[in-house]
Amino acid sequence: MFYYLLKYVLLGPLLRVVFRPRIEGLEHVPASGPAIVAGNHLSFADHFLMPAILRRRITFLAKAEYFTGPGLKGRLTAAFFRSAGQIPVDRSGKEAGRAAIREGLGVLRRGELLGIYPEGTRSPDGRLYKGKVGVAVMAIEAGVPVVPCAMIGTFEAQPPGRVVPRIRPVVIRFGEPLDFSRFAGMTEQKAVLRAVTDEIMYAILSLSGQEYVDRYAAVAKAERPDREAAAKAERRRGLPRPPRG
Repeated sequence: MFYYLLKYVLLGPLLRVVFRPRIEGLEHVPASGPAIVAGNHLSFADHFLMPAILRRRITFLAKAEYFTGPGLKGRLTAAFFRSAGQIPVDRSGKEAGRAAIREGLGVLRRGELLGIYPEGTRSPDGRLYKGKVGVAVMAIEAGVPVVPCAMIGTFEAQPPGRVVPRIRPVVIRFGEPLDFSRFAGMTEQKAVLRAVTDEIMYAILSLSGQEYVDRYAAVAKAERPDREAAAKAERRRGLPRPPRG
């Protein structure tokens, strides 16, 4: 009930005013039955914009940190995400990855829409990063189509670290569903999982027009503070700033 209250009364109308989303390819999202919507992840707002514009309810796998924050703010955030139908996922370690896959498969077996960001975290710089293979495991094991989705403009509206988004229009673009039924029973083959994941990421890339980086976003994020500190030190010494990578 609260999901639809957020969607149609509390949050959805506000998001439409702030972001004025233009929707393209919505007909590619199945009207019924299980499917995965796999998108790029540029902004905190992505979690709410896509559910606001879809006709069907969609459940996202959300990082566990949204559910475990301290104090009143943490409790309110956790309550909000649970009310919005999001599932907490522990992203640390191999077993955590299996738990996320089990949760996702549960959503699909109920005939619902599952939203997932194959990059695993928000892009630190607006580029598209290498996808993790969990999306391939779920698509093959559940035998469901994958609808690629590109969020365009949300990074500029609300980049990482910005609390209040800028008022600006965004585009949400869906592509034709991808069918991976030819790989049924092959979830133990690493090469197959990588090929399927790369195909999904290429479809997202074709929709978004982003620059692609063949490494994981989490690795780039971990290195970013060190690069920024080095850049500041070099600027103080009068040296040129190193290139982004």
